[in-house]
Amino acid sequence: MARLKDKVIVITGAARGIGEGVARAYHNEGAIVILTDILTEEIEALSAELGERAHAYTLDVSQESEWQSLMQWVEQNMGRLNGLFNNAGITGLEAATGPHDPEHVSLEDWHRVHAVNLDGTFLGCKHAIQLMRRTKSAGSIVNMSSRSGLVGIPGAAAYASSKAAIRNHTKTVALYCAQQGLPIRCNSIHPAAILTPIWEPMLGEGEQREKNIQKIVADCPMHRFGEVSEVAAVCVLLASDEANYMNASEITIDGGVLAGSFNASAGD
Repeated sequence: MARLKDKVIVITGAARGIGEGVARAYHNEGAIVILTDILTEEIEALSAELGERAHAYTLDVSQESEWQSLMQWVEQNMGRLNGLFNNAGITGLEAATGPHDPEHVSLEDWHRVHAVNLDGTFLGCKHAIQLMRRTKSAGSIVNMSSRSGLVGIPGAAAYASSKAAIRNHTKTVALYCAQQGLPIRCNSIHPAAILTPIWEPMLGEGEQREKNIQKIVADCPMHRFGEVSEVAAVCVLLASDEANYMNASEITIDGGVLAGSFNASAGD
C-alpha cells in the first residue's frame, strides 16, 4: 500500500539534494507533491519527470507574501494540506565573501542565513497551520534541522544558530497545535554528512576524492556518508499515519556521530 496515498504535501528546497530525494519518496508513496524552490527550471523539470500528482511552484521561503500566495494556490487547487517538509536552507558559505565564525561574520551574512533557514521555517509552519485549520485537515510538519543544531560549529555560526532555533521552534509548534486541539504534528530531523551534490566541490576526483571522503567520515562510527534515501525514509515515516504518536520529536540521522566519543581503533 502507498503510505502517503492522496496526501497533499509541500516540499521546500525541492530542486536538489535532500529536498529532491524526499519529494521523489513522497511521490512514490502516493502523495500529491507541491515542489517549491527558487530554482524554477529545476522544479519544473522534476515535476514533468514525476508526472501526475506533481506540481511546481516558485517560492522564496524568506518572503511571507510568497507563502501566502502559495497557500492560497494550494487551497484553491487541492482543497487541503496534509504535510509540509520545511527543507529549504543555506549554510551561508555558498557565496560567502567573508568568514562565518562568531568573531568575524558580518551582520548582513548572519541575517541572510537566518532569513532563509529560520524565517523560512517559521513562515512555513505559520501558514501551514492556518491552512490546515481552515480546511480541518490532519497534518504533519517536518522541519529540517541538522547535527549542527545540536553542537557548535565554529566556522558556521549563523548556520548552527539557525538550525538550533529550528529544533526549538519545532517543539513550540507541536505544543501549540496540541494546545489548540489541532491534529497537526511537528517533528525535526537532524542529519549529519549526507552525500548530496553540495559536497562535490570539496571531494574532488580520483584518488584524492577517496582521501577526502575518508577524512570527512573519520569521526563517524559507520565510516561513511549518509545517503539521501536514508533521510527520505525517515521523512516518509514522519509524514505517514504510522507516526501519529510521534510529536515534538527530534531524530538524528548521523551514523552515530553524536552518540559520544569515538575511537576508530578496534578494541579501544
